[in-house]
Amino acid sequence: MRNFDFSPLYRSAIGFDRLVNLLESGQSQGNGGYPPYNVELVSENQYRIAIAVAGFAESELEITAHDNLLTVKGAHASDQSECNYLYQGIAERDFERKFQLAEHIQIKGAQLANGLLFIDLERVVPDTLKPRRIEIK
Repeated sequence: MRNFDFSPLYRSAIGFDRLVNLLESGQSQGNGGYPPYNVELVSENQYRIAIAVAGFAESELEITAHDNLLTVKGAHASDQSECNYLYQGIAERDFERKFQLAEHIQIKGAQLANGLLFIDLERVVPDTLKPRRIEIK
């Protein structure tokens, strides 16, 4: 794996030091890419995350948001009996998937349909941060 030097970005980008730190740390999740997910741009300020959670009931899924970090956990109930598989190709393991959200992203809702967990997000920028025209006098 190559190491990149992000120090030139520190000189030209003001206020993006958190972003550069995330790039430097690699932010690897260590879960082998399970479960797979999509991030969709629905409109200019709306996003949707779709996570493949086939085999999980709604009661076995937990979604939490704290300090711009969205965490989705899936844990199977412990009362399931052990099976004697001849071949097991369906992963039935618990998972935890984390998403770093940008500033002003709000979670609008979540729904489970056909083995996919959909999480709807929206960017809500306060009026004080929107561009405004300055009159020249």
